[in-house]
Amino acid sequence: MKLNKILADKRFLHGDMVVWMIFLLLCMISVIEVYSASSNMSFKTGQYWEPIIEHGTYVIVGIALAWIIHLFPCNIFKLLSTFLLHFVAYPMLIWVLFFGSKVNDAARWLVIGGKTIQPSEIAKIALVGFVAFILATLREGNNASKLACKIVFVEVLAVVGLIVTENASTAGIIFLVMYGICFFARVPNKYMGWLTGLFVAAAIGGITLAYSIPESTLEKWSSQEYKNSIFHRLPTQIHRITDKHVLPEDPADYDITDNIQVTHAQIAVATCNIIGKGPGNSVQRDFLPQAYSDFIYAIIIEEGGIASGAFVMFLYLLLMWRAMKIASRCKSLFPAYLVMGLALMMVVQAMVNMTVATQAVHIVTGQPLPLISRGGTSTFINCTYIGIILSVSRSAKKKELKKETETEVVQA
Repeated sequence: MKLNKILADKRFLHGDMVVWMIFLLLCMISVIEVYSASSNMSFKTGQYWEPIIEHGTYVIVGIALAWIIHLFPCNIFKLLSTFLLHFVAYPMLIWVLFFGSKVNDAARWLVIGGKTIQPSEIAKIALVGFVAFILATLREGNNASKLACKIVFVEVLAVVGLIVTENASTAGIIFLVMYGICFFARVPNKYMGWLTGLFVAAAIGGITLAYSIPESTLEKWSSQEYKNSIFHRLPTQIHRITDKHVLPEDPADYDITDNIQVTHAQIAVATCNIIGKGPGNSVQRDFLPQAYSDFIYAIIIEEGGIASGAFVMFLYLLLMWRAMKIASRCKSLFPAYLVMGLALMMVVQAMVNMTVATQAVHIVTGQPLPLISRGGTSTFINCTYIGIILSVSRSAKKKELKKETETEVVQA
C-alpha cells in the first residue's frame, strides 16, 4: 500500500474532495453575487461595506463550522438530531407561531440577542437526522419496520403541521425529502402507498379548497382582524394557486407593478444576452426585492449569462451524485440515509429556488438558494449539512482504507 494512502488522514481536509470543491465554489459564488445584489441595500442605508462584511463573516464562520463538524464521527449525529428535534426545534416552532418576528406578514423568525433565527431551518436538519436514525434502527429484515413507519409519520406530520401555515413551501419541501428518504430506506410499499395517497389527497383537497373559497372571505382573512390568526397567510397562498397568469396581447398593457418580483426576475433573465452583463453589472438588482436572497439566481444569470446559471445547477446535481456515491460506500444504514436526506434537502430547495426565479413554474415562494443566498441561520445550517456529509464520507473512506490494508496484509 502506498505511503500517501496510509497517511491520508494527516491531511487538513478529509472526506470527499469533490464535495469540498463544490462547497467552496458555491461559497465563492455567494460572496461575489451577494456583494453585487446588495447594492440597493447599501445605497439605502449608506453603509456600503456592511452587507458584504456581514455576509462574508457568515460564510467564513460557516466554512469553519463545516470543517469542525467533518472531523466528528457520524454516529454522534444520532443523539444530537434527536435532542435538537424534540428539545430545540419543536419549542422554537411553537414559539415562533405566537411570538415570531414577521417579515412580509409571515412569522418565520425569532429575534435572539439582536440576531434573527429561523426555527424551520433547525427543524429540517434535526428531522432528517432523526428519521434516518429511526429508519436505520427499527428494521424488519431488509425493510423498515411498522413501528418505524408510524414514528416517522407522526414526527413528519407534526413538523409540517407547525410550519405549513406560515411557510407552505418549506413544509412541502420537507414532505418531499422525507418521502425520498423513506423510498431510499425501503419502506414497505403499503406505507409508501399511504404516503403517496396522502400527498395526492392533500394536493387535490388544497386545490379544490383554493378555488372554492369566495374572494370576500379571503379579503376578510387579510384584514387586521385576522392578522394574528392561522388564516392570515391563506389568502396569499391561495392566490399563488389560483392566479391564472394571463398576459395581455399588447405588451404595453402589462402592469409591471402587479407582481414586481416575477417581473424583474424575468427581465433579468431575458436581458442576460446569453453571455451576461458581467459581475457587478446587474440592472434588475436595483428593482428586484430580495435580489440577494430568494431571487439571487436571476441575478446570477443576468450577470453571468445562461452558462453561469447552468453551471450553478450542475454543481447542485453533482453534489447529489456525490452524496449517492458516498451513501453506496457506507457499511451501515444510518450514515447512508443521513447523507441522502441532507443532500436531498439542499438540492430540492435549490431546484425550487431556481424554477421560481426563472418562472419555470408560475408560482412565487420564498426559498433561498442554499449556500449562495444571503442569510445567517440558513448559511450556518447548510454548512452544517456539508460538514455532516463530509464526516460520513471520511468515515467511509477510513473503512475502505482499512479493508484495503487488511487485504494487502493477507495477500502478503
